[in-house]
Amino acid sequence: FVEASRVSRGAQRFAFHAPPADLATRKPWFTRAQMDTLPVAQAALRGREIAYTADPLDVLILQIQGSGRARITEADGRVQTVRLAFAGHNDQGYVSVGRWLIDQGELKPNEASWPGIREWARKNPQRAPQMLHANPRVVFFREEPLTDAAQGPRGSQGVALTPERSIAVDPSAMQLGTPVWLATTEPLTATPFAP
Repeated sequence: FVEASRVSRGAQRFAFHAPPADLATRKPWFTRAQMDTLPVAQAALRGREIAYTADPLDVLILQIQGSGRARITEADGRVQTVRLAFAGHNDQGYVSVGRWLIDQGELKPNEASWPGIREWARKNPQRAPQMLHANPRVVFFREEPLTDAAQGPRGSQGVALTPERSIAVDPSAMQLGTPVWLATTEPLTATPFAP
């Protein structure tokens, strides 16, 4: 889960947003870079903040995953864990920041894991916004109560996802619900993955 605060304070200034009111009327919606720089995009997001975190990569990771858990400190100091569930996106194409770093000559392919990307961002804070802006796609969230901590988020079919068993598919390439067999290895250890 991500540590977050209901209000922006100190380092916790990077927001998870609910969909803007005009999301359905503007296709595609603003890019990530435009959201950071254009007053009209910033105005559309004002008041849509769900929570804030200290690391913009945490926001990006949840946007790539499409959902996740956040432990939110409320304004009165109470702490609650909630699910940030997928609620829409800006209709922009996805670009891998790991691939961008490789293409820029900043990381080797075997270094482009999330730990490697985080380390690069820590060492290059002045270039981190450029890396983030390389991926124009932004996902918006809705907050859901976490009633059963063992249950994963709901997928596109409305069914809870199973950790290490559910996969993301492109419905234009594969019909939702189609059985899939994966023969692969764990990405960091290269040990065979046993379903």
